[in-house]
Amino acid sequence: MRGYTLISGTSNIELAKKISKNLDLPLAEARIKRFSDGEINIKIEESVRGKDVFIIQPTSAPANGNLMELLIMTDALKRSSAKSITAVVPYFGYARQDRKAEPRVPISAKLVANLMQTAGITRMITIDLHASQIQGFFDIPVDNLYGAILFKEYIQMKNFKNPIIASPDIGGVARARYFAKSLGLEMVIVDKRREKANESEVMNVIGDVEGKDVIMIDDMIDTAGTMVKAASALKKLGATS
Repeated sequence: MRGYTLISGTSNIELAKKISKNLDLPLAEARIKRFSDGEINIKIEESVRGKDVFIIQPTSAPANGNLMELLIMTDALKRSSAKSITAVVPYFGYARQDRKAEPRVPISAKLVANLMQTAGITRMITIDLHASQIQGFFDIPVDNLYGAILFKEYIQMKNFKNPIIASPDIGGVARARYFAKSLGLEMVIVDKRREKANESEVMNVIGDVEGKDVIMIDDMIDTAGTMVKAASALKKLGATS
């Protein structure tokens, strides 16, 4: 693949190696080190002049370090005369902070979008953004890919006896409805109230799950509090599994 360069940060080396193998395109060499105070230093070890460069760097935990690494690597590539820089960010950190839910809070997803563009990223590829409207925070092309087809095939392979789709919260209804419709299944909703960050309280289950194999669909698991409490509520109402 002449004219293309594949390079990876440190957030998910195994993913980068698998992509490299699948494309039969070797990973470009980069020296990434951290100083004693935590600063990141990067050097691209080969020429990328005039190349279309793809950086594989999810901004998952630790989100701040991985984000800074992506930005610094992008700056290094831009200053090395790369033709274009595409960030492959399967997990887009700060996606949950996509609006002002209360006074005097930031819209961090927009800030991250600004930082990525200022650094020099010319296109972003991500998977299942927590909120689709985040695409509008960018003034560059954003490819928001969906993993639903892979999960649909997996669910069909499991051969559940009496399956039903569940959304663990109101915000995930559209996602769960897609699975329910495409698989020809019914759907229930767990209505919860979140009292504070990373803590949730299940309030009510909308729909009948008695004797059903419940398949909960969500896009992000952090502490798993939402999933655990939703599962507990569903089991109390008679869900088989």
